[in-house]
Amino acid sequence: MFGKNKEQEQITKGTLPLEKVAATLAGQGVPTLVFISAIGTANAAGAYGAAAITMALSMLGGPVGMIGGVSFLLMSSKIASAVTKYGFDALFTQVVKNLYKNGESKKSILAKIEDYPISKDLKRKLKEEIKRR
Repeated sequence: MFGKNKEQEQITKGTLPLEKVAATLAGQGVPTLVFISAIGTANAAGAYGAAAITMALSMLGGPVGMIGGVSFLLMSSKIASAVTKYGFDALFTQVVKNLYKNGESKKSILAKIEDYPISKDLKRKLKEEIKRR
């Protein structure tokens, strides 16, 4: 009925770039861990079930209450995704720099970059880094 978007096709084929997978997992994992910790604190205070969820969101929201808690979790998801994305760029750039320092030729490094399971944008950035050297 509806066509698949590019990302859905990449997931189906198993060609979704590694940094995108990690960013998504971290973006959803961090708020989940924060929320579970807050629920644990609410349980320790004697709240269970729906009361624990309400108390956890209120604790995370501070003076704004539950709505602030939901906003905090959404914002932490975006921040974690951004940090993860920046981290992957820096990580792969450093790997490429080290390959060059270890005496590998530009041609062999460019071939390795093509084989990495990363996005075209990151491949372009890494190739530019090699060409600058």
